[in-house]
Amino acid sequence: MKKLILLLLICQRVIAQNPPQQDTGVRHDFIINNFKTESGVTLPQAHIVYGTYGHLNAAHDNVVLLPSHYMADYHGYEWLIGPGKALDTSKLFLVATELFGNGRSSSPSNTPEPFHGPRFPLITIFDNVEAVHTLLTQELKITHLRALIGFSMGAQQAFQWAVSYPFFSDRIVATSGTAKTYGHGVVRLEGQIAALTADDAFKNGDYTAQPEKGLEAFAVVWTGWLYSQEWWRRELWRDPTSKDTTFEQVLHNYRVNFIPGADANDLILQMRTWEHHNVGNTLGFNGDVAAALRSIKVPFLYMPSATDLYFPLGDAKYEAAFNPLITLLPIPSLWGHTAGAASNPADAKFLNTHIAAFLKAKTK
Repeated sequence: MKKLILLLLICQRVIAQNPPQQDTGVRHDFIINNFKTESGVTLPQAHIVYGTYGHLNAAHDNVVLLPSHYMADYHGYEWLIGPGKALDTSKLFLVATELFGNGRSSSPSNTPEPFHGPRFPLITIFDNVEAVHTLLTQELKITHLRALIGFSMGAQQAFQWAVSYPFFSDRIVATSGTAKTYGHGVVRLEGQIAALTADDAFKNGDYTAQPEKGLEAFAVVWTGWLYSQEWWRRELWRDPTSKDTTFEQVLHNYRVNFIPGADANDLILQMRTWEHHNVGNTLGFNGDVAAALRSIKVPFLYMPSATDLYFPLGDAKYEAAFNPLITLLPIPSLWGHTAGAASNPADAKFLNTHIAAFLKAKTK
């Protein structure tokens, strides 16, 4: 017995000194030939970049889909992944997909003529969902999901999945994102597009070098909506490890490093995708978002940020009221839109705790 106890103590010490490494996923590429967009334009090849974590079991029934948010790559959900978090890759197979227009999946910046740059067609949230459905069913032979979790534009995709494929996933989670982009959101996005395109170097999208002044103006406008007003008043931007940081330094960093390396046409395409989102436009609902929301058939955890300026809490309350399967659980945070992606430890704990409990709950 003493030897066994000694062995256990040694093992604990080894684990403590060598903690498990974060699973950072494996990149994959999938191509759809002759992909017809909702706008009617056909792309000869549509490329989808995605990442996988964990292993697909023999029954193909341990899958969680994680659709990406604005300009993100597949690493955008690692705040949910790993020991002690909501998604355990020793049990689950995670598929994290990247939106069209992020510069890696098919985008204005990486697609040849006749669809290069500003000639790339409008891509909708519906298009992204249809492409990923093809990826799952044809490439990975997955016909059902244990869960689907989406933040921001990923939440938009979560709502579209719930309406387009009501029984494809057992449970769905949406954080910081709505079922429709309402007028206020469209105005915000148009303001950001206007700031970017006002730079003479933009040249109607046929620039030879990135329009740096336009990109900086875009970033500053975007930053003003990112966090709550109280976040700024309390100066929560301060880094506790660097007391000398100034507001001017913080603002400058957002201005020049908001989305490093991003292409202007890619940024605009994804904003257009964002502003055209409306689950009511799904076939059979005639633009009626309320009817589309009533059609949701599975438990749906709706987690808006209490202080989100992109997707206001009032919009989420309005949408959640249409279906008793939707559980509204606001994130009590001052971190605005970013709260839905665990931008601070308190929000990370809240999200992981409640998402984990939701995924484990038995369906009534």
